[in-house]
Amino acid sequence: MFKEITRAYEVLSDPEKRRIYDEAGEDGLEGNMPHGDPSDIFDLFFGGGRKPKGKKRGEDVETQLKVTLEQIYNGAMRKLAINKDVVCDTCDGLGGPSDAFVSCDLCNGRGIRVQIRQMGAMIQQSQSMCHACNGQGRSINESKKCKSCSGKGVKQMKKILEVNIDRGVPDQHKVTFHGEADERPNEIPGNVVFIICQAPHDQFKRSGSDLIIVKQIQLYEALTGAVFYIKHLDGRVLRIQTPANEVIRPSSIFVIENEGMPVYQSAFSKGNLYVNFEVQFPVSRKFSAAEKDQLKSLFPYKPESKPSGTTAAEDVDAREVDPQEIHDRAHAQSQQQADSDREDHHHHEGRSVQCNQQ
Repeated sequence: MFKEITRAYEVLSDPEKRRIYDEAGEDGLEGNMPHGDPSDIFDLFFGGGRKPKGKKRGEDVETQLKVTLEQIYNGAMRKLAINKDVVCDTCDGLGGPSDAFVSCDLCNGRGIRVQIRQMGAMIQQSQSMCHACNGQGRSINESKKCKSCSGKGVKQMKKILEVNIDRGVPDQHKVTFHGEADERPNEIPGNVVFIICQAPHDQFKRSGSDLIIVKQIQLYEALTGAVFYIKHLDGRVLRIQTPANEVIRPSSIFVIENEGMPVYQSAFSKGNLYVNFEVQFPVSRKFSAAEKDQLKSLFPYKPESKPSGTTAAEDVDAREVDPQEIHDRAHAQSQQQADSDREDHHHHEGRSVQCNQQ
């Protein structure tokens, strides 16, 4: 290892050897490298700045695709147009004929500049893109540029991609089109990825493969039974009737089996449909004494008595209150307590302790 470090330092210290290495790599050093894999030690000093072997892969392009709950329930296909760069077929991505290019003198055709600094026994190196050639390692004669791509090596085209939205596909699911991202010369194109984004629905709420709806019913429906209709996501109309002689309690949930979402990648399976009942109580209805007596006869109850051991009770009034009022009061009280604590803190800080004088 020490010999390899010494050899690498010799290359760094000798301008001619450094130039040969920049242009031809370790193979250009006429076989004077030690046995083993010399690239390891040179990567240590040059920071991997040499041109990589093989083609690198381009970046993926991700796009959100907003779809409706109806489309997910029934399945759909969306045609989407994308604009992408493709390698110019006129110049094969070169930008012009081979004699149109001149190697960049500043970076010796590498596209990057490596700066080496010796700090005592340490060697520090940094690299940056060559500003003279914009990282290309060469420049092109304007008069010889490819007319089809203006010397860029790529040109833009429009392509239609067909995105299949499978029945029951999960929210945030990714649909990938391999190799459909921008093309670059000597580069493997990345993928185009569409992320399924389920739009909110005004009636149904989705939970995995289940569906949930909130149904408001009147008090008399809760007591005597309810019949109502739901238009499903595939256009069917469901007639739903609650069990006879069964009282529907507020916030109770009923299930309709196998009427939920299709199970993803399961052809004949469906989740459940849940109905969450909200019972609406009459707010403006005034009951006469006779009606109250009738209700009492229908719903017998025993009035609550005073706690044992008490002789008198104090009459107080109760009124309905908005929950927001309770929240606001709690916030105001918390703020008031915080202000009081700060005042106490400042008061104690201002007091000093006197030492007894002997």
